[in-house]
Amino acid sequence: MKNTAAENHIKGEMHGCIVCGKLYQLYVVYDSSDKYVDCKVMSAGGRRVLNALRPLVACEKHSEGEIEAAVKRAYGKPEEDD
Repeated sequence: MKNTAAENHIKGEMHGCIVCGKLYQLYVVYDSSDKYVDCKVMSAGGRRVLNALRPLVACEKHSEGEIEAAVKRAYGKPEEDD
C-alpha cells in the first residue's frame, strides 16, 4: 500500500554537496515511519542526486562521474537487488 500525502511529512534541512561540501537547503519528504521518500533542492546551483536512498545533493557544476565517485567514497558500493 502506498503512503498518502497526509501520512508524509516535510522537513527543511541543510545538506552539503556530496563532492565539495557546499551547503544547500533541501525540503525532504519522510513517510510516517521516518523513512526517506524524496527531496527537492531549494537553493540555486544545486541538484538532487538521483536514485539515492537518502537525501543527497550535488552542485550543478559537478559531472555524473564526480558525483558517482563521491557517493562510492562516502557510502561504498550500492547493494545489488536480486
